[in-house]
Amino acid sequence: MDLEAVRTFVAVAEAGQFQKAAADRSITQQAVSKRIAALERHLGARLFTRTPRGAELTIDGQAFLPHARELLRVAERAVTSVHTGRRPLRVDIIASRGAPSGMMRGFHRAYPEIELDVVWLFDVETAVAAIRSGEIDASFRAVAAPGRSLPEDIESVRVLDEPLRLVTGPAHALANARSVPLAQLTGHRIWMPGIVPGTEWAAYYDDLVAEFDLTIEATGPNFGSDALLDTVADTPALATFMSEQTRLVWPAGHGLRRIPVTDPTPVYPHSLLWHRDNPHPALATLRAHLTATAAGHDAAGTWVPGWVIPR
Repeated sequence: MDLEAVRTFVAVAEAGQFQKAAADRSITQQAVSKRIAALERHLGARLFTRTPRGAELTIDGQAFLPHARELLRVAERAVTSVHTGRRPLRVDIIASRGAPSGMMRGFHRAYPEIELDVVWLFDVETAVAAIRSGEIDASFRAVAAPGRSLPEDIESVRVLDEPLRLVTGPAHALANARSVPLAQLTGHRIWMPGIVPGTEWAAYYDDLVAEFDLTIEATGPNFGSDALLDTVADTPALATFMSEQTRLVWPAGHGLRRIPVTDPTPVYPHSLLWHRDNPHPALATLRAHLTATAAGHDAAGTWVPGWVIPR
């Protein structure tokens, strides 16, 4: 269907005259008549009746008008979606309860006029492919796992080093500790069924286990954080790691403890990734906002894996 003919039809319907619609559209009256005639042939229906006062919609014209207006609105949205700066900024935050979600909420509060599309992609390879294809503008990641550096056209900047916390039930041997030295966790069972081999977070925990002789079990199906916390609350022998800013709600009866880990404190290194040639103006605003609000990196008393790229 010719959108210019549809646009001309709406103009005539609103003006009530072919001549006025022609003036509004900056075309000749003959061009208006030809477009309306072509649209009527395409639809197989007459849309206007000419009267001494101008042009009146037929019953078919009245039925078609709201759909014509919607066609034009959809066309405008389609054009806007591919015009950088007019479409929403698309950002991958990995999970809705994690620190990247909180960082994007903070950005939205600071810049409510910037439209956002938030998505959840699985791993760094998927995120990088989406950045390179233009599907998304940016992604929060732990940069890259060992042996898998970022492509040259992908930029990154560290935006948050997030401490891990030990989560236990009320009957766990460490439940009453105000903090726990990392070395003291040797021999304790730490259950994390959400670890998926080959992901950047699996590489992070592999390094943590190797360097500090920890026991992290990723066995069993992953039913999500709620089911994980249910099990930890009821099992004195199990604990789990949760990032400091992960938003969690659990029943009061669980009696769960969220204990700082020290000497050193393991931190998860969140970075923002983007394509170096991405021209979206809101991307520069996001980067500046995160730089201004970023905490210090590689602080004394903290640990990050050696493969993290500090750029």
